[in-house]
Amino acid sequence: MDTEGILDSEPAQQAGRLLSRLTTDAELFLEGLLRPWNAYQIAIAMGLFLVAHLVATYWITPSLRDWLRTREGWPKWRMRMMVVIQRRVRMMVFVVLIWSVVWVMRELTWPSRSYLLALLANLALAWLLIAVLTRLIGNPMLRSAVRYGAWTWVTLSFLDLTEETRAVLDSLAISFGDMRLSAWIVLQAAVMLAVLITLARFVATASSARIRANEDISPSMQVLAVKILQVALYGAAFFLGLKLVGVDLTGLAVLSGAIGVGLGFGLQKVVSNLVSGVILLLDRSIKPGDVISLGDTFGWINALGARYVSITTRDGKEYLIPNEDLITGQVVNWSHSNDFVRLDVYFGTAYGDDPHLVRKVAIAACAGTPRVLADRAPVCHIVGFGDSSVDYILRFWIRDPTGGLTNIRGNVYLALWDAFQEHGISIPFPQREVRVLEGSTLATRRAPLPD
Repeated sequence: MDTEGILDSEPAQQAGRLLSRLTTDAELFLEGLLRPWNAYQIAIAMGLFLVAHLVATYWITPSLRDWLRTREGWPKWRMRMMVVIQRRVRMMVFVVLIWSVVWVMRELTWPSRSYLLALLANLALAWLLIAVLTRLIGNPMLRSAVRYGAWTWVTLSFLDLTEETRAVLDSLAISFGDMRLSAWIVLQAAVMLAVLITLARFVATASSARIRANEDISPSMQVLAVKILQVALYGAAFFLGLKLVGVDLTGLAVLSGAIGVGLGFGLQKVVSNLVSGVILLLDRSIKPGDVISLGDTFGWINALGARYVSITTRDGKEYLIPNEDLITGQVVNWSHSNDFVRLDVYFGTAYGDDPHLVRKVAIAACAGTPRVLADRAPVCHIVGFGDSSVDYILRFWIRDPTGGLTNIRGNVYLALWDAFQEHGISIPFPQREVRVLEGSTLATRRAPLPD
């Protein structure tokens, strides 16, 4: 490739000239350091840094640490701020010392003899402010990127090398047809995207909190609105950032279309889960807090994600069910339209017990069990005459399936046991009789002994 995908010859030559100029400037700078007053200033700065290190390490930092340990009941934000200050004590002391020396030297001698000290003082102050302010960024990776980027930009600005650096980065370019992509454009795009995405994240977080606080919107529609808002804000931040730095979105659209076709074949399941998630949010068949059963999994929905649904079971396990399984599979939603759930308990009593009394005692015992609804009274019916018992079904209602189903059934069984014991109602078990008919004989056969 001539001009596509490789460095152009003219920009490469320009980059070579700029690098040669920077090398010459660096040599002149190093030669200037060897001059007496410049060497004195460097020695003074190194001495001040050593003094700041000793003062901070052996005096201020231990005293500040001991004082912070006595500050009980302080808000968390104040403690974090003091920890940040504690970690930057050495730089703070150095800034105070070097600015004091610069002020004294400007009063006592010519400004040229404190030029390097003033430059180092400005750099130290700028680096200190950047280090403190970037602590406000919560994401560690983003905080580090912003901090080192700001330090680099400030250093180049004070050294008056911004134009040369921009020219070098702009000369490192590759071309895709009519679109030219340089290192400078990539750097601008990264910075712009970081700023816009941070703003988009702030707006999305604030708007999501307001949406979730609106009780007039159903939980599933809240999740859908939040997802749409996040996609719209992040998408707008991405394309706006590229547009602001001058990237031609026409070529990018063609390239993204080709990539999208390839991803469509390789990520069919992922796309299917994304579409299924949108369908679940639109038809509101499930929502956060619903109690569902899917196969052997029983639990309540903890969160609706773009690709999966988080279900928490009674034993504390969290299952991540793909959205497609909830669309194509048979799902039992115990709290779809309301929270009322009817449960059935089967039991049997002996034929000698009065069935009218059994029904009355069973209903009273079930009604007195916690979580059983009184306004939907339990009912008890005979469902059959078994080999050893009269079989009954006891039906009752609850309205908190998230509290568990097995435990309430167990409590009802215990209540039936206690009530039957109190009223002399027996719970039979299968019995078999062996009758020897008249005229028949019994004979025993001894098993042969092993060889």
